[in-house]
Amino acid sequence: MNYLYILLEVSVLYGKISKKMEDNMNNIGELEWNEDVYKKFIDYLKTLADKKYKEFHSSLVLNSKYEMIGIRVPIMRKIASEIARTDIEEFLKFVQDNYYEEIFIQGIVISFLKDEKTFYYYFKKFIKKIDNWAICDSFCNSIKIVRKHKAKYFEEAIEMALDKDEFVSRAGLVIILNHFIEEKNLKTIFKTLNTINSDKFYINMAQAWLVCELYIKFPNETNEFLKKNKMNDFTQNKAISKIRDSYRISNEEKDYLNTLKRGKEKE
Repeated sequence: MNYLYILLEVSVLYGKISKKMEDNMNNIGELEWNEDVYKKFIDYLKTLADKKYKEFHSSLVLNSKYEMIGIRVPIMRKIASEIARTDIEEFLKFVQDNYYEEIFIQGIVISFLKDEKTFYYYFKKFIKKIDNWAICDSFCNSIKIVRKHKAKYFEEAIEMALDKDEFVSRAGLVIILNHFIEEKNLKTIFKTLNTINSDKFYINMAQAWLVCELYIKFPNETNEFLKKNKMNDFTQNKAISKIRDSYRISNEEKDYLNTLKRGKEKE
């Protein structure tokens, strides 16, 4: 029984966060996973609950089916990085899907997988678990391995972006904006943005975010897209608002972009 294992027992027994446990977070990397260890790991996560943070974060992450413990993101990322020092596939063999933080950590752990075939297997499984923007965006930003297999994952992201499921679509769009904004991809990205026909909030917001990132890197091409596209008015106007919020855009550009707004916002 290693040192962290003992700390887990003590933390559960007294129901409080152990400063010593936090100081020895690196010992997670020594764990050998089984059902009992995983249960104690979840008990350990519960000791890290921050009530005020839970209240704040749960007000931002709405309608998720996962119960929230209330752990800050840097702590979860630290835990995931230490789990990645263990046998990741053994960890993933015992994971369950009860808590928001449990899902969040799973996603970051999957991003550490080095073998592409293994990563793809868990990537496809994990996408189906996403039901909120926070887990979606953190996971999609973390999967740097997709940049080593660009053709495969760009095609995968495009297919996902066109999915009718709100968070599968958002995940595809966020993967594109984090990893595939390149000149050679512009035509396909613009075509995809035009093809999406949805009024789902988290899809439209991801479209707007993607258009903003495209404009920052390729202003001329994106300006032409903004002048004529098939996105709904909400998405068009939100994209323009996001671009105008950027400090990298001149006041003259911001004034011009306002003229491209549609509907009531244009009036």
